[in-house]
Parts: sequence; structure tokens; C-alpha cells
Amino acid sequence: MAGEPQTTPAAWQGLLEPLRAEPRKAAILTDFDGTLAPIVQDADAAALPDGAREILSRLIGRYGMVGAISGRRAADVRNRVGLDGVAYAGNHGLELMMPGETEPKADPSVGDREGDAAGFMAAVDGRRLEDAELRLEDKGPIQALHWRGAADEAGAEAVAREIGVEAGRAGLEPHWGRKVLELRPVGGGGKGAAVASILAEDGVDRVVFAGDDRTDVDAFRRLAELRDAGELVAAIRVGVLSAEGPPEVAEEADLTVQGPAGWLEILAWLAE
Repeated sequence: MAGEPQTTPAAWQGLLEPLRAEPRKAAILTDFDGTLAPIVQDADAAALPDGAREILSRLIGRYGMVGAISGRRAADVRNRVGLDGVAYAGNHGLELMMPGETEPKADPSVGDREGDAAGFMAAVDGRRLEDAELRLEDKGPIQALHWRGAADEAGAEAVAREIGVEAGRAGLEPHWGRKVLELRPVGGGGKGAAVASILAEDGVDRVVFAGDDRTDVDAFRRLAELRDAGELVAAIRVGVLSAEGPPEVAEEADLTVQGPAGWLEILAWLAE
């Protein structure tokens, strides 16, 4: 646990000064939905706020690595960010596209289990999802059930939890996020693994990563391990808070901000 997270500009500027002091040795990593871009009712409508792309462009020219780590497909988040000089980890680390690459590389550890989640969902009665107003999102090796906006969100979540138990018994890994259940093949992936892959670039020894959900806590913990092992000079975990965010985000963070606007304020300062 990180202890009491910092919240004031004076405090977070002190934490982040090692990155500004040696920018070519530093990585700026961020989640997308709820962190870089505001959460919206229709996930297909998610977009960068005004000015964010210009700030990211300045970061690319200044820092050793800039990366977006998302539950979306790598190509999807790349299209929404719209910058070639960013590393994109998609599907919670099951896909990785480094700067300049045009096609994502799949996590080889998944192997022949890539279709397990889709096969499981194909056997679930579609009327069960329809009656609960659960929306199925096909992300290849990951299948996601969303209930944001359902007439009875609590009832829809209850059905999703039933399906999550069944998926676990079938050998899948259920992962819970903000009004979403993701079913993944066992092993591989995870934002912690994605962070480690991006940081494997030569010369990067300090990093800041921001996230707002349980899947981001995986990256927080991996960064703490790398820092404690002496592999990183500095690792700052930024919790992006919201009314529906899980408490673990603040508990594991080194500093917290309110919503994407707070994180963009930090990014703008880093880009100066």
C-alpha cells in the first residue's frame, strides 16, 4: 500500500521532478477511459478532451516513452489518440503496438486459448443477456459484458456476476471494472505485464502511470515491485478518482487527482 497519497500541486510536482530532470530516461504511461478521456454512456463515443492531443504530442518530443495502456483493442485506442509516436497496449496487455508499428503483437502466452472466452459466451443464452440489458463486446480473446445505462443496472450486474461465476468454473478469468465484466483466457496479459513490456525499452528508468480502475491497480503493484527491486529510479502511481471508482485506486496510489482534468493538468506540467 502506498500510504497517504499526495493531492496538492506542490506535492506532486516534487514527486514527478525526477522525470522532468531526466526526460529522455522517463516514461509517461496512461490508461485511456476514465483517465485520459472522460467516461461516457456510449463507450464508442469516448474521445480525448480539448487540448489533450497537443499535450501528448509535446510529451512525445520530450520524454523517452509515452504509452497508452487500455482495455480497448490496441488499434481502437490508437485511433482515438491519433498519434504514431505512442506505444499502445490493448486488451489489458494481450496486445502491444510499439511506436511506429502498424499492427499489434499478440501475447504469445495465451497460445491456443485465444478463443476460449468467445466460445463460452457463444453458449450463453442470448435472451439472458437481452432481458438483463447486458451488452456483449467482442474483443477477440476478451469478451466484455457492459451494463452502464441499463434500466436496472443492479439487476444487470447481478446477472453478470452469475455469468462470471460460470465462466470461472469453465476455466476463464473474470475481471471486474466500472460497470463491466471481462472474461479472459487464463494466463498472460494484465496491465502489470503491459507496463513491464513497455518499460523494457533501453534507457528508461523512471515512470509515471495513471489509472482509474481495478485493472490499473495491477499496473500500480507491478511498478512498486520494479521500484522496490531497484529496476526503476522512480515510479509514481497516479490514481484518477471518480464517484464510481474502486477504493483500491486511491489506496495503492502515490498521488490522486479528480478525474481526467486533474491528470491532464499534470501532463501539461510535464510537457512544459
